[in-house]
Amino acid sequence: MPHCWRCYGVVHDQVTARVCVEYFTVYHPDVFHTQSPTLLALGWGVLATWWVCLLLGVLLAISARAGSTPKASVADLAPKVLRLLIIMALCSLAAGISGYFLQGFGMEYYATGIPKRIRPNFYADLWAHNMSYLSGFIGGLVLCVIVWRGRVREALP
Repeated sequence: MPHCWRCYGVVHDQVTARVCVEYFTVYHPDVFHTQSPTLLALGWGVLATWWVCLLLGVLLAISARAGSTPKASVADLAPKVLRLLIIMALCSLAAGISGYFLQGFGMEYYATGIPKRIRPNFYADLWAHNMSYLSGFIGGLVLCVIVWRGRVREALP
């Protein structure tokens, strides 16, 4: 299941790199030494998400398999994880649109070095990324609770 979240991160970054490549080239450190939106999205999609994937993957595995209650299988988890990824994408889209129109809204210091003409796109990326992390992390924790409670409920007579 952590691979689903990582794939989401890569796909998400493929979209946002085309909205504002400067989000990756100016706002982030020059780790990959490229200006290619595709390569930046591949690199950052993995580099920036591995730790969330690891943490949520371990927690979800514990929620699904630990203890003596009936175990949840990958087939049980897949639709729930897919639902979470769709919710994350929709939250990210809404935040990106909001960020585009609200722009800095008091957070202009984030856009240091970003040309004024592309700042709406930059803020769209910034807000989309932040919401993706927030909704993914909170949603992942909620998913763990749902899976655990489902197993406990299934074990009741």
